[in-house]
Amino acid sequence: MRFEAFIALRYLRAKRKQTMVSVISTISILGIASGVMALVIALAFSTGFKEDVQAKILGATSAINLLRIDRTPIKNYEEVLRKVEGVPHVTGSAPAIFNQVFIAGSANNQGAALKGINPAWEKQVSDFFSHVIEGDPHALDKHDRGENVPADSNIPIFDKIIIGKEMSRAMGVYVGDTLKVLYPMGKLTPLGMTASEKTFRVAAVFESGLWDIDANWAYVHIDAARRLFSFPQGSALVLQFKIDDLENAEAIAENIRAKAGPGFVTTTWIELNKPLFSALKLEKLVLFLTIGLIVFVASLNIVTTLIMMVLEKQGDIAILTAMGATARTIQKVFLLQGLIIGLIGTVIGNILGIGISWFLNAYKIIKLDAEIYSIPYVPFHIRGWDAVLISGTAILISYLATIYPARSAAKLDPVEVLRYE
Repeated sequence: MRFEAFIALRYLRAKRKQTMVSVISTISILGIASGVMALVIALAFSTGFKEDVQAKILGATSAINLLRIDRTPIKNYEEVLRKVEGVPHVTGSAPAIFNQVFIAGSANNQGAALKGINPAWEKQVSDFFSHVIEGDPHALDKHDRGENVPADSNIPIFDKIIIGKEMSRAMGVYVGDTLKVLYPMGKLTPLGMTASEKTFRVAAVFESGLWDIDANWAYVHIDAARRLFSFPQGSALVLQFKIDDLENAEAIAENIRAKAGPGFVTTTWIELNKPLFSALKLEKLVLFLTIGLIVFVASLNIVTTLIMMVLEKQGDIAILTAMGATARTIQKVFLLQGLIIGLIGTVIGNILGIGISWFLNAYKIIKLDAEIYSIPYVPFHIRGWDAVLISGTAILISYLATIYPARSAAKLDPVEVLRYE
């Protein structure tokens, strides 16, 4: 052990005449630990909320969408997909049809977003089918609408629909029930606005984990969507793309749009959810700065501890100087004292913060109103980089707090001190 570290550790140990200094040292360690623990928990909450919402959004939707500027159907979508084939970072693609519809059940009615998909292709861009909690997750694969029904049966044959858990609850419909889906055609007649209407049988219920999607989205086969919206056979309204670099979605989207040719526009998951993720990013920064003040306040105790230590150890400092210790050596002793306090507090704070965050996340302790916050509980995700940033900040603040007391100790005149001993 180096000389300076040996002296620093010796000074931190309590003696009968230094009880007050020891108590303040303990308070300093607890203050740093509390600040670090609070920061770890706060950033775990912010990161967890963002990552959980992001994962659920991308589990139900695609990272990039390509569509015509005039929002008309893409009749030759397979040709368009061949054009954009080979764009870096694109790992999957699928056609889809989106439209707002009105759904009528036996008891309640509501507006909804209807998505027509090709199940085989959809699996390339999302994990939607893994979220089915009731019914047959492969129901839309059988889109001939007559499987397992005898030819001479009087049982009516309906297209199938998969609805969200919250929609099922709100409308009071379950697997096996039927729903009427109406789409306004936009043509005014003497009898009023015309509408396309189809009856669907609920084949499954899904739960994405996001209240907005579970309460307002429904899925049908893309062929059924074409018939409902009077789209040309073999057409799509949107081409979806899955990518392996989510942070650079905008640049990848621009490459896709350029290869698709004129008349197309792209949207990304970042654009569609920009207000939400911008707010979460700002919240994380504010949390870091606000709770970081706890560490700053705790560091003031380090200043107090070291100033009292310098006053208490003036005689020792003078003797060490007389024995050949340089001002730099004396300064290092007190710098190391502050760093040891900061390091111990940081380690304790990290252990407590990581442990509490894991417990809160594993057992889903803090519940939320899903209708307001979109998710049913507060997630806590701990990231190594966040822990490193917090630890580095706490140790840096602890170091800065030692500079003044250490310099004061180094400037003591041993002759003046020993004269009055």
